[in-house]
Amino acid sequence: MAQTVEQAAPPTYRWRWAALTALLAAEAMNLLDATIVQVASPQIHADLGGPVSDIQWFSAAYTLPFAALLLTGGRLGDIAGRRRVFRLGVTGFLVMSLACALAPSAGLLIGFRVVQGAAAALIIPQTFGLIRAMFAGHEISRALGSIGPVMGLTAVCGPVLGGVLTHADLLGSSWRAVFLVNAPIAAAVLVIAPRLIEDRAPQRPRLDPVGTVLVIIGTALVIYPLIGTARPAWTWAETAAGLAALVVFAGHQRRSALAGRPPLLEPSLFATRSFPAALVTSTLFFATLIGLTLVVVLQMQLGLGVGVLTAGLTLLPWSLGSAVSSWAAGAYLVPRYGSRLMFAGLALLLTGVLAAIAAYHASSSSGYPMPLLPALAVAGLGAGLFTTPFFTSALHLVSPQETGSASGLLNAVQQLGGTLGVAVLGSIYLAAARPGGHAAALRAVQHAFWIAAAVLVATTLAAALMTRPGGPHDRASPRLRRKPTTAPDNRPGAEPIAAVVPTDNASS
Repeated sequence: MAQTVEQAAPPTYRWRWAALTALLAAEAMNLLDATIVQVASPQIHADLGGPVSDIQWFSAAYTLPFAALLLTGGRLGDIAGRRRVFRLGVTGFLVMSLACALAPSAGLLIGFRVVQGAAAALIIPQTFGLIRAMFAGHEISRALGSIGPVMGLTAVCGPVLGGVLTHADLLGSSWRAVFLVNAPIAAAVLVIAPRLIEDRAPQRPRLDPVGTVLVIIGTALVIYPLIGTARPAWTWAETAAGLAALVVFAGHQRRSALAGRPPLLEPSLFATRSFPAALVTSTLFFATLIGLTLVVVLQMQLGLGVGVLTAGLTLLPWSLGSAVSSWAAGAYLVPRYGSRLMFAGLALLLTGVLAAIAAYHASSSSGYPMPLLPALAVAGLGAGLFTTPFFTSALHLVSPQETGSASGLLNAVQQLGGTLGVAVLGSIYLAAARPGGHAAALRAVQHAFWIAAAVLVATTLAAALMTRPGGPHDRASPRLRRKPTTAPDNRPGAEPIAAVVPTDNASS
């Protein structure tokens, strides 16, 4: 358990919840920036110029360093103090948001987005540890339980808010408002941040610069050739080099653990295929989710020529469907059906994707496809039904001491999956639509949706491996049927905290 330092007196009850609000606002702000820019990207490209692949980079330049540096960001909090690193990250995020809003060229905007993503990687990993430092006993469950709804609401609001802000053109800001909206949120968080308890690991680990560099090189070389590359001869070589770097990273982590040095990842997470299957499931699912929202926006603005507000509101049925089903899953369905709900969600999402293909096929090349709206609503319902039981099931696969590393890795592959979706599905659409005309754009969006449908089938297979019965992580396993234990909390006056006991409620 992390120890509290640099704390004269525990914060009052009122300030603890105010501090929690600041942590949740920072987390929402960071995750919002991964989606809010998507709707504004075509308008940004129209204003700043540059190659059409910049539309993808406006998103990928943020999520790629976000994913690659999340684990290192968590390690920095262990070493230097989570409150200190959190405040540094929020400050950097604020500065880079203002820089993005004032960017005079596409190249500078992409560069600022890279630094902004790195700042986000400093913020998100500190949230869990700071909540554990501020709350004790049953209050921890209440505090941690608020993270999921905030993440869900953020995902719902991002694309729609991006369209509304860009269309509103407040004081002539146009797309720049999607970055300026971060300023008041970050400023409010920084005002409350001094009330956070400083917290760090009782035994400070060391940084792993070799592992960090290998992750950055590997992910960058895998993603870069997929976005607007004009050098097909190099694509496979760069991708192979990226995969090789990630394999070397895995070997480096294993050697670090054997040598007694703390690795970035817990090697025990990969002792069975269940948790790796969860990582693959997450990557494929979020690649489909984020990639498809970008393709819908591109088709609306580039293919049909509609305004940014219409493009953003087109995603509203998806967002509302996801919000409703996420709430229903968390409140009623997961306790009753457990991990089986994931497959119902994936089936509903696939149904929505196929219905969207039919809607595009039935529409004229220049008319607004009204049947697309109910199809997107069905897809959103499926996405919400999947997300809640997936994260619950994925974290039930690991032991309590592995939870921190597992949570950070799930966050990282979620961002990496979104980056892959933007790169692959966005490139498929732009390559097929570029020859010209509404008809070509219509064929391109159907092509991208068919690819997404195939990826969803692969997602279902990966989820089946993740939840297979009879494995070491199955609910019948003795390892997961042990009695609850307590983890000591060294903070003055803190109550013992029950260790998490993995369980599966599918049969309840």
